[in-house]
Amino acid sequence: MALKRAKADAVIVGLGWAGSLMANELTLAGLNVVAIERGAWRDTSSDFPTTVDTDELRFATRRALMQPPALETLTFRNNVDQTALPLRDWNTYQFGIGVGGAGTHWNGMTWRFLPNDFQTYTNTVERYGKSKFLEGMQVQDWGVTYADLEPYYDKFERLAGTSGRAGNIQGKVQEGGNPFEGPRNRDYPLPPLERTRVATMFDKATRGLGYHPFPVPAGNTSGAYVNPLGVHMAPCTYCGYCEFFGCGNWSKSSPQACIMPALMQRKNFSVITESEVLRVNLAEDKKTATGVTFVDHDNNEWEQPADIVVISAYQMDNVRLMLLSGIGKPYNRDTGEGVVGRNYAYQTISGASIFFENERLNPFIGAGALAQAIDDFNSDNFDHTNHDFIGGGVALVHSTNGRPIGLANGVPPGTPRWGSEWKKAYQHAYQNYNSIYVMGNSYPHRDVFLDLDPEYKDRFGRPLLRVTFDWIENDKRSAKFMADKSEEIGHAMGAKTVVRSEPTTKPFSPMDNLSSHTTGGAIIGDDPKTSALNRYLQSWDVHNTFVVGASAFANNGGYNPTGTVGATTLWAAEAIKRQYLKSPGPLVRI
Repeated sequence: MALKRAKADAVIVGLGWAGSLMANELTLAGLNVVAIERGAWRDTSSDFPTTVDTDELRFATRRALMQPPALETLTFRNNVDQTALPLRDWNTYQFGIGVGGAGTHWNGMTWRFLPNDFQTYTNTVERYGKSKFLEGMQVQDWGVTYADLEPYYDKFERLAGTSGRAGNIQGKVQEGGNPFEGPRNRDYPLPPLERTRVATMFDKATRGLGYHPFPVPAGNTSGAYVNPLGVHMAPCTYCGYCEFFGCGNWSKSSPQACIMPALMQRKNFSVITESEVLRVNLAEDKKTATGVTFVDHDNNEWEQPADIVVISAYQMDNVRLMLLSGIGKPYNRDTGEGVVGRNYAYQTISGASIFFENERLNPFIGAGALAQAIDDFNSDNFDHTNHDFIGGGVALVHSTNGRPIGLANGVPPGTPRWGSEWKKAYQHAYQNYNSIYVMGNSYPHRDVFLDLDPEYKDRFGRPLLRVTFDWIENDKRSAKFMADKSEEIGHAMGAKTVVRSEPTTKPFSPMDNLSSHTTGGAIIGDDPKTSALNRYLQSWDVHNTFVVGASAFANNGGYNPTGTVGATTLWAAEAIKRQYLKSPGPLVRI
């Protein structure tokens, strides 16, 4: 029999970006909030001080901050005719663990999705007709618009201390920013990061091609900053140790640096670490949640009663917990019915490796989001009338790091994999290599989904999550287009050798580590027949359960998801504070 804790106003499952933002908002509203985190406590001062060695082998190769596959994994297959098998080694699905979650080890690119990303179905039909969608695609609108979310993007950017240059302030295009972005009310809180040599080269080349380069918005502080919670952040030192690392300089936007110092001081907030939530408990009528059941680090089972349940773990964990708890109808690929597990999306990756003859790119001067980009071919920023696909992607060059192990494969084609010739090639390429990296739109398809594996189970006897994914035809066509553009840019930059990257020409493998950006599976929308959540990220079926994170995305934009995770979480928190607490029940009625 489970032990029972005192009832809370709200319980939050997972204390990463989404969980910490929600906890901050609800505690400020006066609620008594308990967060339950699978991993351990992590704090900037104690876990990531500047005296800790930034060990590439420990953190980037052996992924010390990541959830070990031995603790929890998932199974994968490309299609329903295959048998899914567990992923036993580090792979593209980078589950964070510990307080801060994936927000601890991310690079920091802090994008806003484009207005079209939220209304792709409506806009595509109006501009091109329904025939533009290829067979099997399940594109749908989010039920919430960019205009709805703009104030919450702004709020997140200020909490995070985002560095950037606006491209559209109140409808007026700004020189040097992204002219394709949705209108914003004001500029970023901090100016953009300093540009590197490769960013300057990219900027000149793309302008010469008639494109519109701009600095990528960064969760790396370009100067000293105090956020709205009174938390002080320090200027980025361009050390190049962002991805896979915690930042000890208070320069990288993360829950530890931006939220936790204020949140932990509140008496109406507490966190239970090293404890895993097994399920959300439902009342007999299955229409309300009564709290959650979790197992602590001593293997004791506990019940945490609460009036509100917020599921805010990693995107895939959110979907799995809903399936394990019986919240929402599971998606059935054969009938097309059901919503939980539906509209899973990845990121369509392409680009080109570029090798110069006599440059000094100094890659060791870097930051996680230090990059220059063009958005001319993202989403519907260009006319698709004569193209056989929708979407596209953002193309960029980045100066994230000069870590020697990670860059060891950055040598020209034909280079031996070891020996004196490899050493000679690597010595030259270290200062002369970069890549044009394209993060592309990913749209849902009936054959791409998440469900519970019928065979493999975790250490508690619960089914693992099963991922069924492969590149769809729209991915293949858009990736080819973006790889062509990347080659064009590489040559315009003066590269001696340009090697196209088009991973979609072969079946997808999680072991290729192309991108950690996965979305969907518990999406928002206007129709409970095609979405698990309403526009406020509230379960259609269990009204006191809210599910926040990238699992709510109806499709993936051509960007990193974190900025939109922040905005949608704050949007949901505002709905809870202003509407739900006054009148508990469904916020949208059909």
